[in-house]
Order: sequence, then structure tokens, then C-alpha cells
Amino acid sequence: MKDVKPLAGKMPAPGKPGRLNAEIQSRIGHQLRAMYDDVVRQGVPDRFAELIRKLDVPSSDPQMGPTGAPAAPAIKNDGRD
Repeated sequence: MKDVKPLAGKMPAPGKPGRLNAEIQSRIGHQLRAMYDDVVRQGVPDRFAELIRKLDVPSSDPQMGPTGAPAAPAIKNDGRD
């Protein structure tokens, strides 16, 4: 594991633990955006796209609920409250 050395003058002010300065926050933000932009550009794999299409089609199965998930069992009232 690589040792992380604090940058001189970049430490949080006393009384404000864990606080990062604007330069470090900006650098982290740019790196996160670059990483997630790459993920977005990869697109959705065909098998996931097919699964999404199947989930979007309403089911005619009476055992399935309106969302395509199994319908909740009916609660039977036996007259006792």
C-alpha cells in the first residue's frame, strides 16, 4: 500500500476535523466525473437492455402484480377483528 503524505499547508484547520480545502475537493470532483463519464459512455450491455425491455412489458399472468413482481397474497378475513 502506498503511503499517503499530507500536503504542506493543506491540513484542516484545528477544530474542523476532516474538512478538505476547495482545491482538494475540486480535484476529487474532477477525478470522479472523469471516472463516471467513462462508465456512462460504455452503455448498457445487451443482456441488461433485454431484461429492461422484458420488465417494461406488462404481464398477463394473474399471479403477477402490476409491476411484474409476484402479487401479494390476498388477506382472508375470518370475521375476527
